[in-house]
Amino acid sequence: MSNHHILVVEDNHKERSALCKFLEEMGYHVTAAPDGQSALKKMRSDTFQLIVSDFDVSGISGRELFQHARCDNESLPFLFVARDASIENAVEMMKAGALDFLLKPLDMSLIRLIVKNAFESNGSMQAQPKSKPRGTRIVTRDAEMLRLLDLAKQVSSSKAPVLIQGESGTGKELFARFIHENSSRSGPFVAVNCGALPESLLESELFGHEKGAFTGAVSRKPGKFELADRGTILLDEITEMAFHLQSKLLRVLQEHEIDRVGGLHPVPVDVRVIATTNREILEAMEKETFREDLFYRLNVIPIKVPPLRDRKADIPFLASHFIEKYNEIDGRNVKSMTKGALERLIEFPFPGNVRELENIMERAVLLSDGGIVCEKDLLLEERLLPSSENTPATSGTAFDRSGEPLREVEKKMIFKTLDQTNGNRTHAAKILGISVRTLRNKLHEYRDRMDGM
Repeated sequence: MSNHHILVVEDNHKERSALCKFLEEMGYHVTAAPDGQSALKKMRSDTFQLIVSDFDVSGISGRELFQHARCDNESLPFLFVARDASIENAVEMMKAGALDFLLKPLDMSLIRLIVKNAFESNGSMQAQPKSKPRGTRIVTRDAEMLRLLDLAKQVSSSKAPVLIQGESGTGKELFARFIHENSSRSGPFVAVNCGALPESLLESELFGHEKGAFTGAVSRKPGKFELADRGTILLDEITEMAFHLQSKLLRVLQEHEIDRVGGLHPVPVDVRVIATTNREILEAMEKETFREDLFYRLNVIPIKVPPLRDRKADIPFLASHFIEKYNEIDGRNVKSMTKGALERLIEFPFPGNVRELENIMERAVLLSDGGIVCEKDLLLEERLLPSSENTPATSGTAFDRSGEPLREVEKKMIFKTLDQTNGNRTHAAKILGISVRTLRNKLHEYRDRMDGM
């Protein structure tokens, strides 16, 4: 039996018995409490490594128990469960440091993952005080995402290649960094976007070149594989790689050595390869644009990241996380968001996934007045016109809820964002979700309109 001692606080006898039995079968020592008052007495007379409590337990509430537990031990993992709970309560408790907030009926496979991860995290922190810094945080409470994180942690110690698939903006690179940071590899994490460089440059970028290998090669240059020696290389958008380069990559995976462009001898490398794609890789294989043998070499550990629309429960926690992030970056003091704003986010389809949500929240933090993000700050209703020169004349008659023409809403939004970013057009364009060129064209349009008046 494990040395870990868990306190279960639940006033429903049937649910308390079922949860205690499940945790005992996992090998943990479990103590039960039927109400908050008796739970508090047990907390004062015994030591626990985890508390699982109903949020609305009778006697002393789950919230009060959490506060008492934190006073005694601020790092004690505390897991909330509830029959009915508002999103606001869940977000509040998670921000305060709760391990998670689960709704009944409980998914026992999810309980297993959360409890296992909680004890592993505490154990690894105590056993490895001098381990490499781990800055990658994946914010989630979704069962499938937690399963994938558990898988990623399990395989991090191996050298096996990993293939991460998922739509654009789902966080594939975060998973790759998470795997590297949880590994024992001492080398760096090196990322390469295979779709961002032309074929000739990508070959030199990946494998390096010798002096005189081609015009302009005035000295030897190590490639990304050499730079990632003893570390991890991320090959982002692997399906964009040219077919003949796929052959060279296959050789690296098989022989653990690379051939520099213009080189005469292979160079040994010790690199863990992680590849990502937002395309259907099986379709690419059917079209013969991606090698089948390379797919099987890369797909040793498959991870498929679900889109944000399939994990709506993550949206409140991600939104709260991004508010904190951009408060710190932009020197703001936004405390929360209205219920209407949160409901609007949950309804939104997010074709750009978590990356789109982050852009929306960065913009909302800048546009918010009074320290609370309102629905209007999200700018999900009003969309910027695609380009000044291609805008139909009739589009200027569109109105928002206040009856103001959309062109004026757009103009105010642009100037307010520029003001918030101290005139930085690149930053403003990113927040507005448009290119710098489109922003420049808009500003020229406003100036020309003023000159013509």
